[in-house]
Amino acid sequence: MAITALDPDQVLAQLPLWRRHDGERIAIERSLKFADFNAAFGFMTRVALLAEKADHHPEWSNVYNRVEVLLTTHDADGVTERDLAMARFIDEAAAAFGTEQ
Repeated sequence: MAITALDPDQVLAQLPLWRRHDGERIAIERSLKFADFNAAFGFMTRVALLAEKADHHPEWSNVYNRVEVLLTTHDADGVTERDLAMARFIDEAAAAFGTEQ
């Protein structure tokens, strides 16, 4: 079954805290800042558990209290419903761990 890419602008209209990735790939990204490393790592752990269950993994990096997240679906060469669902979960998890916006 083919995975269909969505219009990134339509996806971003539903995700006010996200932006289009400024690179060659079609992707969305978000920068997060937490109170400290423990909060950032707790957030990443929560997202990792869902990512493993969904078999859809973010590209991300962490430095102390900051986390950079990029979402794209490689099989579709773009952003899909899987990325939209993951972004929504990330937003909820970030709020639960007290991200600074």
